[in-house]
Amino acid sequence: MTLRPIGVVKSSYRTPGEAPRQGRLSDQIAEIHIFPEYEDALYKIEDCTHLVVLCWFNKAERTLLRATPPGQKEERGVFAIRSPGRPNPIALETVDLVSTRGPVLTVRGLDAINNTPVLDIKPLISFDTIKNPSPDDTE
Repeated sequence: MTLRPIGVVKSSYRTPGEAPRQGRLSDQIAEIHIFPEYEDALYKIEDCTHLVVLCWFNKAERTLLRATPPGQKEERGVFAIRSPGRPNPIALETVDLVSTRGPVLTVRGLDAINNTPVLDIKPLISFDTIKNPSPDDTE
């Protein structure tokens, strides 16, 4: 399996400890810089209001199998929570698309640290939304 980053995050967060536990909990603005060879894939992206961004949290712990979510008392397996630490630290980020300028996307709600590799971007569509997910959508 080969994954190739399509771009990189430019963020004010320099360490994982500076980032919010969930990007949607912050109004912080960040940029996604798409590499030149993928710029054509942005055609018409300005028509989107929200994006799903897949990042590789390259600074995350990769041996973690269990963790206790913030505000919880019981630990859970990392596949049952949104911990950045996991065997394959792929982050699923839902962001607001604020603006576009060539290969640069300005977004709100991204919790990735500066220089995080971006693996893919998809438009958020109404089909993606599920009311009352379990166990809790804020973990």
